[in-house]
Amino acid sequence: MRKSWDNSGAAGAVPRHAEALKPVPACLSIANIKIAPATVLAPMAGVTDTVFRRFIRNLGGCGLIMTEFTSADGVLRKKDEKAKRYLHFYEDEHPISAQLFGSNPQVMAEAARMVEGLGFDLVDLNLGCPAKKVVKCNGGSGLLRDLPAIGRIFEAVRAAVKVPFTVKFRAGWNDDEIVCVELARMAESCGLAAVALHARTREQGYSGNARWEWIAAIKDAVKIPVIGNGDIRTPQDACAMAAQTGCDAVMIGRTAPSNPWIFRQIQQYCAGMETSASPNTYDEPSEADRYQMIRTYFQMLIEEELPDAVGKMKQFASWFTHGVPGGAGLRKAIYESKSAVEILGRVEEFFEARLCEAGALVREG
Repeated sequence: MRKSWDNSGAAGAVPRHAEALKPVPACLSIANIKIAPATVLAPMAGVTDTVFRRFIRNLGGCGLIMTEFTSADGVLRKKDEKAKRYLHFYEDEHPISAQLFGSNPQVMAEAARMVEGLGFDLVDLNLGCPAKKVVKCNGGSGLLRDLPAIGRIFEAVRAAVKVPFTVKFRAGWNDDEIVCVELARMAESCGLAAVALHARTREQGYSGNARWEWIAAIKDAVKIPVIGNGDIRTPQDACAMAAQTGCDAVMIGRTAPSNPWIFRQIQQYCAGMETSASPNTYDEPSEADRYQMIRTYFQMLIEEELPDAVGKMKQFASWFTHGVPGGAGLRKAIYESKSAVEILGRVEEFFEARLCEAGALVREG
């Protein structure tokens, strides 16, 4: 199962870390909120619900987590259960940012007030989503062609809340309409606390390479923190982005579902660079680790009683079992299962058999 934002070029991607590397900053302050380490889980529709966020948080190494992008209109509609679900979080998720999208300044401001009242540490504006149904409503990256409208949203939301207000955006609509530097400067002048750039255009979607030089250009243009996003698949990539752009933090999206250890690996890799005790090393998960990870995540989904738990299990199975010998058979068994408990049973049967077989081979050896 492939999400629309899967990175089709990941398998044969050209390394982005041929040049000198630099550790990702150990911490970042966004106004009065300290982010340590300076790594951010990107907001992803259908992925970053409370279960996945807590799951990432418990694995370690992630400084800031973000909600799925949520409609400001939906937040204001009291009967919008989807928006309520998107904005549900637990105390152990702090620091956490709520990401909103919309085009009406007054609606955005009122939704931001409600988000602040719910206890979120930050509120973020989505100007990056390339989905047609969002863009046609002048939301997400659709607003990139109307900077004055963005300015009005910036001013309305900034006046409405006391928590730090940030924005995540793309470089522009296409290569002929690059607005990222101008947009970052406008955000700074309107009092936003930080900016995050996904270094692709709306026209690119998730194809091709992210243009990290745009992140560097923004870093040169503003004094507020700049968060870089795009094509971070390994700890080396994260350190290459830090070196090549000077960004204050890195944001990771599509890699996280397939390798939820990525944040901890970055932290380990950077610690090795700082101490020279064990440079260029980080833990690679064993099959037992992967089994424990899948079982933990699926059990969390069941305990949370999400209405779409079965669908999420099937969705995540393709990512979590990537590279596991015999994983295709497990995925088939999961897709054919009818309930969350049955899916968890299939996972346990598969991995218990594999681990028992591996133990027998070790004893024989």
